[in-house]
Amino acid sequence: MREILSSYAGPDANVARLLCDRHPPQSLALVVVDEDLTTTRYTYGDLAELSCRFAAVLRDRGIGPGDRVATLMGKSADLVTVLLGIWRVGAVYVPLFTAFAEDAVTSRLKDSGTTLVVVDAQYRAKVAAGQWDVLISDSPEKDGLAHAVATAPEETVPPVAVGADGELVHMFTSGTTGNPKGVIHPVGYIAGWDSYLRFALGVTDDSVFWCAADPGWAYGLYTAIVAPLAVGVPTILVRGGFSATSTWRVLAELGVTDFAAAPTVYRSLRAEKPTQPTDLVLRRLSSAGEPLTPEVNAWARTELDLVVHDHFGQTELGMPAGFPHHPIYAVPVVDNAMGVALPGWHLTVLSDDDTPAPTGTVGRLAVVVADSPLMTFTAYAGGRGEAGRFTPHKTYYLTGDTASLDNDGVLRFSSRDDDVIIMAGYRIGPFDVESVLAQHPRVRECAVVAAPDDIRGEVVEAFVVATTGSAADADLARELQLWVKSKYAAHAYPRQVHFVEALPKTPSGKIQRAQLRQQRRADIARQGVPS
Repeated sequence: MREILSSYAGPDANVARLLCDRHPPQSLALVVVDEDLTTTRYTYGDLAELSCRFAAVLRDRGIGPGDRVATLMGKSADLVTVLLGIWRVGAVYVPLFTAFAEDAVTSRLKDSGTTLVVVDAQYRAKVAAGQWDVLISDSPEKDGLAHAVATAPEETVPPVAVGADGELVHMFTSGTTGNPKGVIHPVGYIAGWDSYLRFALGVTDDSVFWCAADPGWAYGLYTAIVAPLAVGVPTILVRGGFSATSTWRVLAELGVTDFAAAPTVYRSLRAEKPTQPTDLVLRRLSSAGEPLTPEVNAWARTELDLVVHDHFGQTELGMPAGFPHHPIYAVPVVDNAMGVALPGWHLTVLSDDDTPAPTGTVGRLAVVVADSPLMTFTAYAGGRGEAGRFTPHKTYYLTGDTASLDNDGVLRFSSRDDDVIIMAGYRIGPFDVESVLAQHPRVRECAVVAAPDDIRGEVVEAFVVATTGSAADADLARELQLWVKSKYAAHAYPRQVHFVEALPKTPSGKIQRAQLRQQRRADIARQGVPS
């Protein structure tokens, strides 16, 4: 850990060197898989040359240290070389998710003070006129990246060292529990992702590594691009949208050994079992983004003879907890649990008085700041301060999640703070109920929320997406209620089951329980009684 931390420390920390130039130029860095599954390979030498050209474009436009450059781009070699070019001139990267609507794009560009936006042609209409210039990444015209690179000065642009505390990325939280907040990651933040790749994901020099997460969000940006480039492990980017069939093919044809994706991806692969190839060489499976429900590992153990290791992280922190793959740190994977504190982190659970909660008691999940050398977050951007994230004297950082901690140091997730259901004095975590519901063979997806109740204060209600061909009717609703009573707890069954075609989600795929709660409160207020 000391070696990792020292690599990204000091005033001479240079991102272009750390992620590219320090590696042998002939070594493979990136494999890009097109939608027809043809592949193109890039060495570190290729990335160095391409990113130097883009750095010249930026310098010619007067962009340098501290300036914000955003992208609205799909997974591609252009994206990687643009990122490296941004960091070569000491500028700050602003990632944007391609599924954002124009308003979401505009608000982030304004809030970050972006100077230049590089955008794929298919997303150009989402970038409104503003204080920023625009480059079309895949256009040969004068407003395109290719033309800009071709006409840029040919002189070498020396990479800028901004130091460990220099600004690397200006990104925004997902907005799951409120308006998106700006988070500025320093160069030293890379150390946490270097550590995550080695210890939590267990990636080794002989791994064929693929993280399927979208780089428009923190997990995809750092796990699919930054961490492997930092460590020197080749990474894979697959263009186009997700499909279970193409995912199975990439896993087989590229001989992927180490795969990381959101739980939604694993659930989709589970649903597409007939397309599963027989020539897989997978060794390690990992998930992040939302809690992993037990039915995924019930399938993975049977069909793949592997266990998916779930990991927990936040935009502010990186990845502080999970079930690590590295043999030195590995612990048995437990269903409905978050794992243990990963190397470089110290986590605890707090009672309401900011003291450690008794073992097994649900409380507020917190980072012990002084004992977590990988933590870099201090405050939100734009003068938003700490927004209640720290206890007095900054002893603890509050994640906004509730959990319990057992005698073995395993954390069990309960819920987001504002997702907790308090019914007649009982605190019920929606994840517990969702985990049980998700195991029912006629449930495709589900979300559990609190609904107001005159007698109990709050009661449990469930929103369910039934599997194809299932009759979403009163009989199934009763069956699901009995299922929860028998497999979890009699008091925690959903008093009502609402069948829906889809659940509301953030662009990164997290279920928006807050939206469902608001919807139910509005329905109840309008009708006078629950419908």
